Parts: sequence; structure tokens; C-alpha cells
Amino acid sequence: MAFRAAVITFPGSNCDRDMAVAIERVSRTAPIRVWHGDAHLPEDLDFIALPGGFSYGDYLRSGAMAANSPIMQSVKRRAERGVPVLGVCNGFQVLTEAGLLPGALMRNASQNFICRTVALKVENDRSLFTSGYAAGQTIDIPVAHHDGNYFADDETLDMLEGEGRVAFRYVENCNGSQRDIAGVLNAEGNVLGMMPHPERAVEQAHGGTDGLALFENAIKTLVSA
Repeated sequence: MAFRAAVITFPGSNCDRDMAVAIERVSRTAPIRVWHGDAHLPEDLDFIALPGGFSYGDYLRSGAMAANSPIMQSVKRRAERGVPVLGVCNGFQVLTEAGLLPGALMRNASQNFICRTVALKVENDRSLFTSGYAAGQTIDIPVAHHDGNYFADDETLDMLEGEGRVAFRYVENCNGSQRDIAGVLNAEGNVLGMMPHPERAVEQAHGGTDGLALFENAIKTLVSA
């Protein structure tokens, strides 16, 4: 059976096409494009992606309104059933607001929008998303956000550290995130939220391919399962 992925589009998403292109590049199958107002996801999905952008103009809090879109109840149910879910940038914000990941994304410590390539250290190389990398490996991935400052209380941070759920850290903290956290996993390892954009690092013509392994490993593992 062909690989079936879905990319969710919210009002204000602007990286949904980038995400769809990255998934199709690896899987050779165009993902299904799903509107946030739909009540149900297509059946038999192998992979769900929540892209970057500025859903609802980042009003109230980044991701807060999108987290209450009709489609998110279906996303939650699929995640609970083990379907892999990747949230990038605004998608990460939506996942935290929806309660699928702990913590919150606050305004950058500099109060400025940051748009550049940053170095990340791979912390967890055992998840579906990260096992294409080596623990301790440094990769270069673009960031583009105004609210990427990851915050959680000390108990939550200690829990994430102790359970190996920190996926990536900034080599040089660009936004004030606690403990340099750039991406976290849920307890089951099938939900990843990260602020940097791996879908913007899958073609050399765009400046690098360090994001390719994330998609290659996840998709090839799911196809062979």
C-alpha cells in the first residue's frame, strides 16, 4: 500500500507547501492536503505534519487558536493510536497548546524575529524521527520565528531530560529557550515538535540537506513496517 501522509493547513500557514514538497521528495507520493476546518482526517494515514507559519496571525498566543480547530481532535486521536505527528515551528506551538507536548513557546528573549540557519545538536537518536542521525551530531537547520523561546517548569524539564525526550538542542541559544531546547518528543516517541525547519534543508540548492535524514528515516521506516 502506498505511503499516506497528511499536511494540515491552518489560516496563516505559510510552510505547508514546503512540508508537502519535502515529504513527496522522499516518499514519491504527494501528501493529502487537509484544511483545519475539516472534522476528520483521511483513513489509514502513516504520517501527519503540522507546518510552520502564523496560524490566525498569532493572535491570543501562537498556536492557541489553531489548537482548537476541528481537525485537531482527529490529530489527537491518531497520535494516541501511534500515528507519527511532526509539528514544525508554528506546528510545534500548536502541539504544545493542544496538550500533545509539554511546555510552551514564548516570545524570543531578544524580542526580535530570527531568520537564519542555526546549528543543532542531536540529543536523541532513538526515535522514528531522529534515528537517521547520531547522538551528539551537529546539523544545520534554518529557523524563522518570533515566538520560539521554549519554556517549561523545572519538574517538566527534568522529566524531559530524564526520559530522553529532548530531541535537539541549539548549539548557540538563539531565542532564550530553557536548556537550549529546540525540539521535544512525547512519551511514546511518535510526536515530535521542533522550532527549526527541517523541510527547508532537504535540497542543496536551498543551502543544505541536513533535514533530509529526518524525513528519510521516518518515511522509510514506516514504509518497511
